[in-house]
Amino acid sequence: MKVILLERVGRLGAIGDEVTVKDGFARNFLLPQGKALRASDSNRSKFESERQTIEARNAERRSEAEKNAASLDGKTIVMVRQAGETGQLYGSVSARDIADALLADGASIERNQVDLEGPIKTVGLHEVSLHLHAEVSVTVTVNVARSSDEAERQAAGENLARKDYNDEEEAFVSLADMDEDEYDASETASAASEVERQQDA
Repeated sequence: MKVILLERVGRLGAIGDEVTVKDGFARNFLLPQGKALRASDSNRSKFESERQTIEARNAERRSEAEKNAASLDGKTIVMVRQAGETGQLYGSVSARDIADALLADGASIERNQVDLEGPIKTVGLHEVSLHLHAEVSVTVTVNVARSSDEAERQAAGENLARKDYNDEEEAFVSLADMDEDEYDASETASAASEVERQQDA
């Protein structure tokens, strides 16, 4: 479908550009959110007659987004969640959770402005992008921890996610870490073990 953009949209183009997009993207996103008009003679005329108003409205939104960005850029929010010893969360942190935390902190943000590819499922410091306007983006840090104390330790640079080793992995020694004598001893022990196993059979 060919549409006329009413604001800058990602890599598609800027205000007034006519672009071809997939029908579903146009019907489900661009048109209902007022980001574009179907490209037709009547809509072209409508756009040209309202172009100054549309551009002025966009400039006003961008200005508001830039003010909001100044207070958000580089901000850190702490999310306390239950997690196992390995740092794996029992639940997850979603875009809605992040938006709610920012709102509670006094920011003006909507859930769809949080650019999160998938829910956060581990403790740690996570960089998250916020798209406040088509031309304004900022990054915040989401500090996910099991407690406020752990959040402070993480912020200071401590890694609280411990790798989980099972008994086999703890007993395993990488051949790359062995010196020549250790390797020979390992081979001898392995051969002796194999002889014993065959004798028992």
